Amino acid sequence: MRRKEVKMKKAGIIGAMEIEVARLKEMMTEVTVTEKASMEFNEGLLNGKPVVVVRSGIGKVNAGICTQILVDVFGVDCVINTGVAGSLRKEINIGDIVISTDAVQHDMDVTALGYTKGQIPQIDVFAFPADERMREVAAEACREVNPEIQVFSGRVLSGDQFVSDKELKKTLTETLDGCCTEMEGGAIAQAAYLNGIPYVILRAISDKADDSATMDYPEFEKKAAQHCVNLTQEMVKRL
Repeated sequence: MRRKEVKMKKAGIIGAMEIEVARLKEMMTEVTVTEKASMEFNEGLLNGKPVVVVRSGIGKVNAGICTQILVDVFGVDCVINTGVAGSLRKEINIGDIVISTDAVQHDMDVTALGYTKGQIPQIDVFAFPADERMREVAAEACREVNPEIQVFSGRVLSGDQFVSDKELKKTLTETLDGCCTEMEGGAIAQAAYLNGIPYVILRAISDKADDSATMDYPEFEKKAAQHCVNLTQEMVKRL
């Protein structure tokens, strides 16, 4: 499936939780708010560039619905998914940023019919590839605005599950080669792929996706989200 070249006319920016989009909305000008599917779509300018910023709500269904509305109603030509995630690799620490190379839905399991775990039947790819140019811009922007943290590129794993078990973490890492795990990006990636528009997932690490996750997440969520806000607003300038 051919992808549109990234010459952004209007970007859709999705965060699952209010903490992931509140600051971006505060930075916007000329804002019009439209409610669809119980979501508030904030259309306006961010750093002088046309955007639609929205809190999708948590989980893949919310994220997929949100992305389709951005395409059908608001005519966005690229999608940025910003938020927090759990690290699946020891070298990726709390506060660091992961920029998606691609995305897989780890809770998709049709192995009983001969499919590889994570493969969605009747879809022609296993992992949904993120846009290369958007990835490059994100990495450059992150190094400038978040110089104190590390930036990684890799696979984002998504599922309707908060991963906080070291055995599950080990399985996800070994079988699906993920860098981080969260609950929306894979659905956004699938919707972008089916609509033929570029996307990228930006994830700041809030926990280690193991037995310490339930303790770490509340403490580091806000700081991690701020790293993503810094990155997202700078990235928009450059697209």
